[in-house]
Amino acid sequence: MSKQATYKAFRVEEIDNTYVSTIKEMPFSNVTEDELLIKVSYSSLNYKDALSASGNKGVTKKYPHTPGIDAVGTVVASKSPKFKVSEHVIVTSYDLGMNTDGGFAEYIKVPASWAVKLPKNLSIKEAMVIGTAGLTAGISVLKLSELVKPEDGPIIVSGATGGVGSMSLKILKKMGYKTVAITGKEVEINFLKDLGADEIIMRKDVENMDKRPLLKSIYAGGIDTVGGVILENIIKSIQPMGVVTCCGNVASPKLDVTVFPFILRGITLIGIDSQNYPMKYREKVWEKFASQWKLDQLSDTATEITLAQLKEKIDLMLQGKLKGRTVVNVN
Repeated sequence: MSKQATYKAFRVEEIDNTYVSTIKEMPFSNVTEDELLIKVSYSSLNYKDALSASGNKGVTKKYPHTPGIDAVGTVVASKSPKFKVSEHVIVTSYDLGMNTDGGFAEYIKVPASWAVKLPKNLSIKEAMVIGTAGLTAGISVLKLSELVKPEDGPIIVSGATGGVGSMSLKILKKMGYKTVAITGKEVEINFLKDLGADEIIMRKDVENMDKRPLLKSIYAGGIDTVGGVILENIIKSIQPMGVVTCCGNVASPKLDVTVFPFILRGITLIGIDSQNYPMKYREKVWEKFASQWKLDQLSDTATEITLAQLKEKIDLMLQGKLKGRTVVNVN
């Protein structure tokens, strides 16, 4: 247990119907049965964190609150037989940073069932470059790769400059897949090429595709992070027996397609829920990141910031002006 009386946290408060963020000193609370107290080394910035920090009640119901759905650090107090003091652990998703105070703080207290031991051959910073976005990408690629192989054809990825999209491109390249990236940002074409995209198409061209129930079958699979018309047109462009995973709805939660892609081409649509992904599969994905999917110079690909820089980056994320991964050094 820390000998400090308080610790620093990025707190969001509701004041006169506006949401104000400041770094505050917070008191420790007792660790109870099957809980861990973790000294956080890094967190990362995700879209859900930006929503929580701006008062989205669909993400966080009560304020004051500390966002941060990702954290990696060292166990300093344990009431669980599974974890020992001084072990490095990763905590991503579940309720962390949503209605439970999250990783934008020097310490977090969480149920032991939320924690994964940091795999060997993976650094604490690499774990947060991956984070929930990487975990979501990893689950998506794992599911897709069970049914579609690199020789079957290209994989199309939407929201390609975002956290999930950019990590998906990296993993797919590592596994030998040809990839096509969808983006609305012409200025990021070189960034996407550096991630491993073999081809880049603009979002407006995908949105304006023909309204027919089926389009020319081009792609063996797809990883969609945005939903809406983009997802609809990806589904309609998939080859027979192809696979599409979906994990986001920032464009729209609605899906306006016929059954034809599914019954005439045998398309499989797989929904991805990394928030409550079962622990045994979660551990499998993390081990892959430390072995077969080990990404070169991963830490160098992310932007590192401090707690004091969070508000600026959150505003940019909400404006769609961030790319890749942003990790938060809470120390």
